[in-house]
Amino acid sequence: MLTHVFTRTLLAATLSVGAFSAWSHGDVTPQPVDTGALPDLGKELRAENPFREGNEHGSLNEEAIKIGRSGYAGNCAVCHGIEAMSGGLTPDLRELEEWDDEYFIGRVTNGTGRGMPSFKDNLDQTAIWAIRTYVESLPKPE
Repeated sequence: MLTHVFTRTLLAATLSVGAFSAWSHGDVTPQPVDTGALPDLGKELRAENPFREGNEHGSLNEEAIKIGRSGYAGNCAVCHGIEAMSGGLTPDLRELEEWDDEYFIGRVTNGTGRGMPSFKDNLDQTAIWAIRTYVESLPKPE
């Protein structure tokens, strides 16, 4: 009898965790991002953030941060946390380094197949790099 109660409790706990995990991903329907005065970066994906200071469009870094903040709030925060402070269920994007640019653009564009949707049909690379620029502007986790 005790084994039956334990099994039922374990099953209920497992279902609760599964439901919470599904709920915690929330509504990840991609939201459009107005890229304003940032240049259209075209279709061919770049391997490095063009809005990083010292790069091709580094002079637009502050504008990219502003646009990226809005894009992050509408597309990323529900899973990756406010100001990229992940609750542990998803990667902490503040831990990405400069050499992770290609990884970042690939993940955002193609999704993961494990919960993160593909944004290739909803966000152009200008918006994606603006989001990356915003995340880079945040303090690193301690």
